[in-house]
Amino acid sequence: MPDFLLEIGCEEIPARMIEAGAKEFANNVALGVQQPPPYPIIEESSVWWTPRRISLCLHGLPDQEPDVESREVGPSWNVAFKGEEPTAAALAFAKKHGVSISALVKVSTPKGEYVGAKVVRRGRATVDVVKGVVETELAELHWPKTMYWRGKAAERFVRPVRWIVALLGDEIVPIEFAGLKASRSTRGHRFIGPRNVDIQNPSGYEEVLRSSGVLANPYEREQVIRKALDAAARTIPGARWREDKALVATVVNLTEFPSVILGGFDAEFLDLPEEVLVTVMRDHQKYFAIEDANGKLLPHFLTVLNTDSDAEGLIRHGNERVLRARFNDARFFWQTDQKLTLRQRVDLLRSVTFQKDLGSYYEKTLRVQRLASSLAETVKQSGMAVRPGIIHKAALLAKTDLTTELVKEFTELQGIVGGLYAQVQQLDEEMKPDVQALISQAIYDHYKPESMEDGVPETVEGAVLSIADKADSIAGMFALGLIPSGSKDPFALRRQANGIVKTIAEHRLPLHLSEVMADARSRYEGSDAEKKFTNAKYADSVRGFFRERLEFYLKDIRGYAYDVVNAVLAVDSDDLVDAAARAEAVSEVRSSVDFESISIAFKRMKNILRQASEKTNVIAMRMDANSLREDPEKELAALIPQTVETVERLRSTHDYNDALLEIAKLRPAIDKFFDHVMVMVDDDNLRANRLALLQTLVKEFSTIADFSEIVTEGKEASTQS
Repeated sequence: MPDFLLEIGCEEIPARMIEAGAKEFANNVALGVQQPPPYPIIEESSVWWTPRRISLCLHGLPDQEPDVESREVGPSWNVAFKGEEPTAAALAFAKKHGVSISALVKVSTPKGEYVGAKVVRRGRATVDVVKGVVETELAELHWPKTMYWRGKAAERFVRPVRWIVALLGDEIVPIEFAGLKASRSTRGHRFIGPRNVDIQNPSGYEEVLRSSGVLANPYEREQVIRKALDAAARTIPGARWREDKALVATVVNLTEFPSVILGGFDAEFLDLPEEVLVTVMRDHQKYFAIEDANGKLLPHFLTVLNTDSDAEGLIRHGNERVLRARFNDARFFWQTDQKLTLRQRVDLLRSVTFQKDLGSYYEKTLRVQRLASSLAETVKQSGMAVRPGIIHKAALLAKTDLTTELVKEFTELQGIVGGLYAQVQQLDEEMKPDVQALISQAIYDHYKPESMEDGVPETVEGAVLSIADKADSIAGMFALGLIPSGSKDPFALRRQANGIVKTIAEHRLPLHLSEVMADARSRYEGSDAEKKFTNAKYADSVRGFFRERLEFYLKDIRGYAYDVVNAVLAVDSDDLVDAAARAEAVSEVRSSVDFESISIAFKRMKNILRQASEKTNVIAMRMDANSLREDPEKELAALIPQTVETVERLRSTHDYNDALLEIAKLRPAIDKFFDHVMVMVDDDNLRANRLALLQTLVKEFSTIADFSEIVTEGKEASTQS
């Protein structure tokens, strides 16, 4: 059973696109060659990528698809044959399925006798299968941006395709794309490898490329880079390179044969804030910072080369010269910016556009300041320690760094620069140092978290400011109808909503999402922006949007099972701190036998109530315990009031584990009820009362989670009773 190797050679693919594109392409090809069933499952597949190539290998393919046998039924026998002679209908049926007239048989069905035939579809050769799949997937592969290089009407790809290798075993697969025909000839490293080298078979692919200066496997390149970074850093006593997973991933995707060199810069630049220095090195030059054992920055850096060495030190000198110039620029901008204080810059925000229909950043600042003060008051009233005055002052200054030269040059430092300037500038003559430090920290953190992996703001004041800033942006965009859809989210509203959810959850803030977003929307009232608002269903749109974000947070970040998340959010998705606590409790007790039985029972109750509603059966407005006849239903009804009281008391103190265990104690009574009581009886009054009993159970005990959403392993009871 041969392996299939494919390599698409290109001009350098952007590092940010290549990994996702390569994995999607490999997955699509692997799925494609297994369609339609029952094509044998691929034993194993591999995918590799470098800046100049995307490669995949499908292991253990058969030589051809299996034959597929089916039984086909055609027209009735009397229509297909007149006596012994076939009619046009029989001839057409036989031709359609590629069988002879003599192969047609009589098939008896409940509707009568029909013409039938055994049809065998011969499997295609695997070489034909993979050729068709690959050519289709190459043409249809999605990239964030594509190019054309053979005229506008020709194919598009992320970068111009220069060669194709396609081998099934040692046989060339005649794939064609972009005017190129596949061969066994690949290319080595652009600088240290041969221009052309032949691949004889898939098993030798990685080794042939390795000998040609290319490490095809990105995971191997990562290990090489990490070991080289460690070795270079150890040449400086007590030093280590600062871990940066995102930067490691970037340089992996920028290199085919990586090596690492150590460089240095003047120690005088260490007078600049560390954040500025690291941003210049990381985001602009792709350098790794070096620190001592205490995490303090050292005047050295590491850079990853796409070549084997720098024996004469020319590359190192060049990188040091470039970095020196960038640091000089940063120092100049830092010094220039100090000519105006952050307070003096507030008015300059009038000329900085936030969004064309939502006005300037000055207007946004005033909205955020009012919203943040309102949220701070809510937090304070709950008993949580917070200083609203800090938030009010920080909100006024939070966006002023957008007018600074340093942020104009290094946009990645938004917020951070404002926080740093708030540390070193005099904000008020009589301001105490601890107050200034809190204001500075709130400004510094207010863009956080920028991803679910990022940390939340350090202080409660910073958290409230961060939420207000993001809520204002989401409210304005949603009111304009600029709602994310599919993969389109040009204003990063999902990321900002994720940030709100994570910040509220991890600071355990007493903020309800609907109230926050209604408050944020109200801050636009009477503004010019409001005249352009179009979303009449703003509240519903925002509610659904944040429910998705909370579901993502609970499942993907907190790790709760999907059915647990569905169960708790079916009850309430507005108070996310409470939702997280309920999800934790349900997760802990769901494995108990009693809880599983209760979940099955609640499914049964809801199904009975749904079917009763569909059949327009009357459900009593209120259960009348005195009208119940059977002992099991009387016992169950008697347990409800005292259990409700206990559950509500535990729920009010958020003691959800004990509350759920209390509900689970109803299991024997509920089981006995369903074993001995028929709900859907002919007596209208009795049926209505028993339905009311079930409705009371569902209503009173679904305030923590909708138990019917829990997936159970046990055999579920019938929905009829």
